[in-house]
Amino acid sequence: MELYAPILVLAVLAAGFAVFSVTIAPFTGPRRWNRAKLDAYECGIEPTPQPVGGGRFPLKYMITAMLFIVFDIEIIFLYPWAVAFDQLGMFGLVEMVLFIVTVLVAYAYVWRRKGLDWD
Repeated sequence: MELYAPILVLAVLAAGFAVFSVTIAPFTGPRRWNRAKLDAYECGIEPTPQPVGGGRFPLKYMITAMLFIVFDIEIIFLYPWAVAFDQLGMFGLVEMVLFIVTVLVAYAYVWRRKGLDWD
């Protein structure tokens, strides 16, 4: 149990900070609401009118989000390899080269299909 004590202490501190932050925010934040603060904010430009039911988002936003998640998760697999690089030897190097090649092939495919273009 001694080995897990620092992890538990960190978890309790993180949970305590989260609860404290959410609890204290309404009391310390500004209370001067106006129409501009209640409006939707779209990166500094005037918000586009949306239908009452919500409307549809363009598909390019969701595709970009999915691509980010896929490539992000694939790149996370590099960390365990980097930590255990000495123990894996040539086998680990070959496997990682194959993995990186598959990631680059997927990236080239997305790039060629213009999945990264916003227009």
